[in-house]
Amino acid sequence: MSAKVMVLEFGMGVDVHGLDGTKAACRAVSDAIRHSSLPLFRDVRERGGKMLVDVTVGVPDPGKVDVDAVRRELPHGEVTVRPVPGGLRVPGSDTLIACAAITVSIEEPNRS
Repeated sequence: MSAKVMVLEFGMGVDVHGLDGTKAACRAVSDAIRHSSLPLFRDVRERGGKMLVDVTVGVPDPGKVDVDAVRRELPHGEVTVRPVPGGLRVPGSDTLIACAAITVSIEEPNRS
């Protein structure tokens, strides 16, 4: 069964004082989904389909991101989180910026 991409969302999050990549990543994910309401996915789940949520978050130190904390920002779907090098550590400051890209796909159930 192949998944069909249905939604792309993008967000930015900042930890203003602390250089905490997890906090910035969680805020980037929250920013990306904050204004989304996608009722079609309820119908997909009721038919036995799956909602697959893939999160890529760019931060200066991807190995320090708590992926479980970022995953908890998303209320629905089978969520995968992949921290990658990116974002911005603001020079001369304790501010860190993360960027998130979220792809939501669906897998429809096999009809036999």
